[in-house]
Amino acid sequence: MKTSIVENRIFASRIKSAEVTAKEKWLGYLLGPAGALLLNAVLATYLNVYYTDVLNLTPLWNGLFLTIFPIVSKILDAVTNILMGQLIDRTKTKEGKARPWLLLSAVLVPVAGILLFTVPESSDLVKAIWVIFSYNLFYSLAYTVFNMSHGLMVPLSTRDSKARGGLSVFNQITTIMMSGILVALVFPMVIMPALGVDKAKWITLMSILSIIALPLTLLEYYFTKERVTEELEGKEASDKLRLSEQLKILFTDKYMLLIYLYFFIYTTGTTLKNLGLVYYCNYVLGTYNDGVTQMLVSVIGGIPMGMGIFAVWPLARKFGKRNVTMFGFVLYALGSLICWIFPTNMTVVLTGQFIKNIGGLPCAYVFMALFADCLDHLEWKSDLRMDGAAMSIYNIIAVAMVGLMTGVFNWMLAKAGYIAPFNTTSISEAASRLSANGWISQVAVENLKPAADGVITVAIAQPSTVSWVITFAFLGLEVFTGITLAIILFFLNVEKDLPRKQAEIKARHKGSDEE
Repeated sequence: MKTSIVENRIFASRIKSAEVTAKEKWLGYLLGPAGALLLNAVLATYLNVYYTDVLNLTPLWNGLFLTIFPIVSKILDAVTNILMGQLIDRTKTKEGKARPWLLLSAVLVPVAGILLFTVPESSDLVKAIWVIFSYNLFYSLAYTVFNMSHGLMVPLSTRDSKARGGLSVFNQITTIMMSGILVALVFPMVIMPALGVDKAKWITLMSILSIIALPLTLLEYYFTKERVTEELEGKEASDKLRLSEQLKILFTDKYMLLIYLYFFIYTTGTTLKNLGLVYYCNYVLGTYNDGVTQMLVSVIGGIPMGMGIFAVWPLARKFGKRNVTMFGFVLYALGSLICWIFPTNMTVVLTGQFIKNIGGLPCAYVFMALFADCLDHLEWKSDLRMDGAAMSIYNIIAVAMVGLMTGVFNWMLAKAGYIAPFNTTSISEAASRLSANGWISQVAVENLKPAADGVITVAIAQPSTVSWVITFAFLGLEVFTGITLAIILFFLNVEKDLPRKQAEIKARHKGSDEE
């Protein structure tokens, strides 16, 4: 009996209040997810760079390896996401149905993150097998477990739309801090120039980032609470439905269809943009790891995101989440178009990026609250709560597009003739290798400077076809996605009558309790 009490105390949430607390916001939703989100943000921007520039896998199997393996991997990823959704919907513990899986992810994410980079020096076949295994271990298992349970924390936290919106903002502040400050500012200015293409340095850095995720994910576990799950205890029937029945309910609801289509298109554009960012700053707008270009582009992107902390939610409450986000995407497309017209002009690109990121603010901060509104509408309509199934579709889109667009981007790079940089220890050796291959150094050979360890990284001036591919990936596609998203949002008026629907849901539960 004593053991049971101790176990319950060990794994019990530190949040006991029926209302959302400040401690919950700061520790559970702001600080807690920071470790895993930082690691994922670094991977989204730099894992492909590690594959192409450090491991030099672009030519492997005539360019087919980096094209096909990320796409094929997403088949397994889709299966694990569906299974994870079913597991969450069928999980019944005192700590909720999603939070227990956060506990498991706290261990899985660091282990898988380290294995991603510790690729052995061996034959191409061994490298390929290790890359495939570690990639799927991280994305198909470890991060799937984290991302689905983490993603459900806002929808399951409370039915109070105001409090839920505040938690969504706090959640996104963490995402913005990780991707918009650390990854986008610190990395290009300080870390990437120091790393170059030195594999040992990459492994050390990524191991540290992976390990940091462990204690922080535990914070998210202990300082969150599933109030909606507690409210529905003993009343849910979704776990008795077959998967096909759950999917039928999800995909016959117009708001769920629209929110999924919205997320699919948005993720397609942002994934390709993230993949293209480093290459664009290295080869189109600036020079390889110059420590300035990517920093400037990111600062202009980060300033609006910082402003959004104070502006977006008040605007969303006054004008509606849908309306503010829809108008934002018009600016988003306009800013992208300005950049795309003048892709090599620093002043114009920074101006366009500022406009684009102002437009992207509402989407960044209120999307999960809008998704939660759709889940409430679905519950009102079907009298079922299918958080796990709904989140599995959401997560499939998120991870599948990473793999698909990575494959597409790498295929375009290979076909366009991308040339990876190389390391050397002397200017004469650099000149000799450039001459032998008919390459032109991006920076004049005599101006190349060694790092602190004496290693010189030589970047190659890319063909015009490569520059076009990179520019379209980072700038061009989001002109079209911005316009399309504004049109989709026009029809996504889920907020209409939502308070009435939520009141009816509570009345049903109250009536069920009285019976």
